[in-house]
Amino acid sequence: MILSLRKIQINFFVRPDFDRIQHIIGLTLIEGVGHVLAKRMIAYCGGPKEVFEEKANKLLLVPGVGDFVARMVVNSSKVLDRAAKEIEFCIKNNVSIHSYFDEKYPNRLKNCEDGPAFIFVKGNADLNAHRMINIIGTREPSAYAKDFTEKLVSDLAPYGITIVSGMAYGIDITAHRACLKNKVPTIGVVAHGLDRIYPQAHTNTATKMLEHGAVLSEFLTGNQPDKENFPKRNRVVAGMCDATVVIETGVKGGSMITARLANDYNRDVFALPGKPNDEKATGCNFMIKTNRAALFENATDIAQTMNWELPTNGKPLTQTSLFIELTDEEKSVTNLLSTKGKMMIDHISGELAQPVSKVSVTLLNLEFKGAVRSLPGKQYELC
Repeated sequence: MILSLRKIQINFFVRPDFDRIQHIIGLTLIEGVGHVLAKRMIAYCGGPKEVFEEKANKLLLVPGVGDFVARMVVNSSKVLDRAAKEIEFCIKNNVSIHSYFDEKYPNRLKNCEDGPAFIFVKGNADLNAHRMINIIGTREPSAYAKDFTEKLVSDLAPYGITIVSGMAYGIDITAHRACLKNKVPTIGVVAHGLDRIYPQAHTNTATKMLEHGAVLSEFLTGNQPDKENFPKRNRVVAGMCDATVVIETGVKGGSMITARLANDYNRDVFALPGKPNDEKATGCNFMIKTNRAALFENATDIAQTMNWELPTNGKPLTQTSLFIELTDEEKSVTNLLSTKGKMMIDHISGELAQPVSKVSVTLLNLEFKGAVRSLPGKQYELC
């Protein structure tokens, strides 16, 4: 079921970027090319469109590209047609598309090597809000866990947070609905295309979330909520947040996967302790015992660990710049743009005495890191 935006207005995908996003989406549709390899190929070739224009023997120089993938890229007009149809669906249904070059793409997720090359977003959420956490847990929570989740969201609300979860039964939907009740922005990350909501019973909640939040996915329309999609969904939930908060879970399941991914991304993980003989708490207790998660009992524990202070004067907090590590070549480009301002790629090439092809790769890597943005006319400027 397609979500209705009713009277909500959003700034969705604009046509000048049609060509770039079409080629990024098309590249991921090629058999054997996932989001990680797609980004690697784009960086090597100097742009999404350039990948499709490259000769097969040159593509073989990209780590991870074999003969089959190289041949498929060269003969790939069908995937571009499919990508164009997806973009047309998004324009018609007010769905934003953000590639990893886009300044609206989640900066935290951009720093994850396996982050998706693009995401589809329906709603009004700030994907780079100052404070973002996810609240997750079992699909069959105890009454205590549900009550605790509702109180936790209420107590965290004054800190100006955005809460992310997975739209699933149990703790996920409890957290989303508590956000609606307490006017906390909330983002639901789903494991299927945005032409439906799964579970269907949560469609009404998802629609309500659009005004002060969003529903987000990396999957194209037509993708069902298949089992293999949920771990991919979980990496987005973990990657776009400062911390993962696990309310109640067994030792197996999606919550444990998300927590492990958060640890891999060097994000904070919190777990609510439970009774030793409670099967629903075995996962949380295990993570605490093995130092994979910090024990917490209330919102104050999370706030103190994260060094959060309550906003003053009722003014919303803004996102601070994340630390970005740059190579020597990238520093040369950013230093030049800092001095000169907007510059055409040819002028950058001339100033640095480097071929345009090399500068193009450097600029693409800087866009990926969120350090520069491309402008019409092949111009670039610092973000």
